[in-house]
Amino acid sequence: MAEVVLFHHAQGLTPGVVAFAEEIRRAGHTVHTPDLFDGHTFDTLEQGMAHVATLGFGEVLERGERAVRGLPDELVYAGFSLGVVPAQKLAQTRPGARGALFMYSCIPASEFGSWPAGVPVQVHGMDADPIFVGEGDIDAAKALVAEAEDGQLFLYPGDQHYFADSSLPSYDAEATALLLQRVLGFLEGR
Repeated sequence: MAEVVLFHHAQGLTPGVVAFAEEIRRAGHTVHTPDLFDGHTFDTLEQGMAHVATLGFGEVLERGERAVRGLPDELVYAGFSLGVVPAQKLAQTRPGARGALFMYSCIPASEFGSWPAGVPVQVHGMDADPIFVGEGDIDAAKALVAEAEDGQLFLYPGDQHYFADSSLPSYDAEATALLLQRVLGFLEGR
């Protein structure tokens, strides 16, 4: 079974992120859900991003690195939106990564060097998400899956950003069920 570090999105470690992690645990995997915001959650994406602006992206990355200290090297790094940033950095720079799962976001691999050989990746987003598609994350995702030896991009019909967070109004149960199925398939044998 896989050991996963799942980083939350900009609204914090919400009950919906915790519930998604619990579904992965039910399948027999170990899942760590570090709280990069020290218990703070936010009602809107904008409020969460204001908090990130106060912290600074460098601090978010450092908190992600601190979260994995003491954990084995052989991890699958996963993130929802903002959480993709530390997940992607760790997958690209920390030796031993078993894979990467990026939901709703992707940044150019060149931000952290190049994609490591032998590390599989999946990127998931909605096909009309104004952030994932409208802000260019989909282009970074297409380039990343082309660079990776084992890369997959999955698009879901809809325009919601946080579609797999059951505690938010943007939740899409059907898309989340398919996402979870694909994530669990990816984690088999890792």
